[in-house]
Amino acid sequence: MLVLFETAAGYAIFKVLDESKLQEVDSLWKEFETPEKANKVVKLKHFEKFQDTTEALAAATAMTEGKMGKSLKKVLKKVVAKEAHEQLAISDAKLGGVIKEKLNLSCVHSPAVAELMRGIRTQMESLITGLPPREISAMSLGLAHSLSRYKLKFSPDKVDTMIVQAISLLDDLDKELNNYIMRCREWYGWHFPEVGKIITDNLAYCKSVRKIGARTNVATTDLSEHLPEEVEAEVKLAAEISMGTEVSEEDIGNIMHLCDQVIEITEYRTQLYDYLKNRMMAIAPNLTVMVGELVGARLISHAGSLLNLAKHPASTVQILGAEKALFRALKTRRDTPKYGLIYHASLVGQTSAKNKGKISRMLAAKASLAIRYDALGEDTNAEMGVENRAKLEARLRHLEEKGIRRISGTGKAMAKSDKYQHKSDVKVYDPSGDSTLPSVSKKRKFEEVEEEEVATPVTVKTKKPKKEPVDEPEASTAAEETPKKKKKKSKKAEEEAMDVKEEEATVSPTEESSKKKKKKKKVKEEEGD
Repeated sequence: MLVLFETAAGYAIFKVLDESKLQEVDSLWKEFETPEKANKVVKLKHFEKFQDTTEALAAATAMTEGKMGKSLKKVLKKVVAKEAHEQLAISDAKLGGVIKEKLNLSCVHSPAVAELMRGIRTQMESLITGLPPREISAMSLGLAHSLSRYKLKFSPDKVDTMIVQAISLLDDLDKELNNYIMRCREWYGWHFPEVGKIITDNLAYCKSVRKIGARTNVATTDLSEHLPEEVEAEVKLAAEISMGTEVSEEDIGNIMHLCDQVIEITEYRTQLYDYLKNRMMAIAPNLTVMVGELVGARLISHAGSLLNLAKHPASTVQILGAEKALFRALKTRRDTPKYGLIYHASLVGQTSAKNKGKISRMLAAKASLAIRYDALGEDTNAEMGVENRAKLEARLRHLEEKGIRRISGTGKAMAKSDKYQHKSDVKVYDPSGDSTLPSVSKKRKFEEVEEEEVATPVTVKTKKPKKEPVDEPEASTAAEETPKKKKKKSKKAEEEAMDVKEEEATVSPTEESSKKKKKKKKVKEEEGD
């Protein structure tokens, strides 16, 4: 039986001299107590040394992933293939399957083999000749460092410090550019103030000023490279009737030097932005797809690093950058902010005001997933970010169209919204409050009705009261009366009408009783006859 043993210095292949001792697993460690005993159990057949740390790292990573590296394949073909009938003892069962598939060698992995490997490791210095202990320890340390870096995915492409520095420099450049351009416009405005209103673009303004120089040179200067024809004609027309003051050549020289600085800084800013975009796509592609390069870079810069940002929950990512407003709201017991730096993302920007909070919350949830995938995942593609962005855009369309699906029920029916009906708040004027006369209480009315019932005889016919014809002289006298009397009469007429109605209601039961009495009398008279 042959044994494949991996070390930091290279691959070693041992020949097992006495296979019967492998059957006693519990007592196998006694055979490796001393170098002399170990040499009686196994013997070194071949040792393939690594050329450098890079080769050792490649071999170690291949072993950890269960793959067969180039150096291992070379050793196995050279040594083991000659003795194909022998079994090969290995420490990893997955690697054994790969070796058997590619080289058609029978591999063994068992508890006895694991104990044998442990014994060889304890007596490695005596079993492997030609390697001093100091060299083995140095190579082990170097390989351990290289392997740990590989496992942590430490590479110069994944360093997010560059993003933090680049976004900070970009913000500083924007501030400086604004100051420089404002100073340039104000300075040159003393000489040629009209051109500041005509040319709105800052870079085109500085390039035009750089080419014009003094105001008197406008007529002979060709500005077609920097300005459209209409704007150029307007500038030349304004130069003829300009109200600016005359300045010396030294002043013009300083203004032109300032314009050169603005142009250079603007060009550097565009270059820096391209660099930042490339770095973001390399380090955090999914986050870049979700929120954009600038917002993603600002989030990383605010958190300190991509790994720190990955540790934040989605609710923190949502309000990152609005800490001042958050603590002020908590202190004053007001509503907390709904968004921070994430507000500047394109998805939030294209949403209506009422849905900005919902979209920022959903975007923060998906962005936090993308950040963790970028920081801790092995792949560097942006498929996850593209899928999540498509989902958010679909959700945004639903919200904008008010087509939110029901949570319960079939799930397919669209939520119906009630039609809006405008209710007028116009109030009608009530003239009853204008009268100063005391109103008659209900109790008094009922008393009056009862008195009238007592006074009236029982045999009252139930005929509706006919309106009596009003005589002509009475009509003429009524016309002469004051408006106050008219009001009093109208009120009295209303009260009388009410009384008549109540009388009709009260009389009807009395009439029925009188009719019954008459019938009884007639019956008695007939019986007497």
